[in-house]
Amino acid sequence: MIVSSNAKKPNIHASAYVAPNAVVSGDVTIEEGCAVLFGAVISSEGAPIVIGANSVVMENAVLKSSGGTAIQFPLMVGESCIIGPGAYVVGATIEPGAFIGAGAKVFNGATVEQGVSVAIGAIVHINTHVSSGDHVPANFFEAVFNLPPSDDVRAQAAEAYSKFLRKTHAQDAAIAEPAKKAPAKPPLKSAPEPPPTQSADVGKVVDVMFAELEEARLRRESAIAREKRGKK
Repeated sequence: MIVSSNAKKPNIHASAYVAPNAVVSGDVTIEEGCAVLFGAVISSEGAPIVIGANSVVMENAVLKSSGGTAIQFPLMVGESCIIGPGAYVVGATIEPGAFIGAGAKVFNGATVEQGVSVAIGAIVHINTHVSSGDHVPANFFEAVFNLPPSDDVRAQAAEAYSKFLRKTHAQDAAIAEPAKKAPAKPPLKSAPEPPPTQSADVGKVVDVMFAELEEARLRRESAIAREKRGKK
């Protein structure tokens, strides 16, 4: 993901490879031949970041600059460097051909000189200066990159690895996941039909009512007649 931040956009050379889920944000320059791998984050926060040519930023590494109105900590990574997986480098200067091991941390104002190796999980504290001559075991680059020991073996490894990664990932393409079907909903149960209304023969009811009324009228008249005869 390429992100504009504080009105500044990353400048990425056309030959560089940036993984689809890596994040590059703000005032960041990535020079030719670089490879930025999956999950890496390169974020400018108030100061610029420059990644030199043929450098590799490996999986889940975090590279940041920082700065405000009073003080600036730009991040400068020289050409032909490797920043190992899970490394955290902020506001430092990493000179050309340096190697930052997996999980290593390099903090604001620190300088890692040309050709230096920072060991796996090591910490370079604020404003620390690591001089040339500090290296990981000599057989590391021979075992991992098949390169014989030499003064510039770290730069050779970075350049070879960056070339390999850019070739390997040149044809990467996102694969669309098939749309997930919503689970079928059970058919709605229809409400039970109301019982049929019982029909009544209204005509018969009316006839019965009139017959009863007529019978009652006749009984009243008969009673009145008997009462009159009794009075005579």
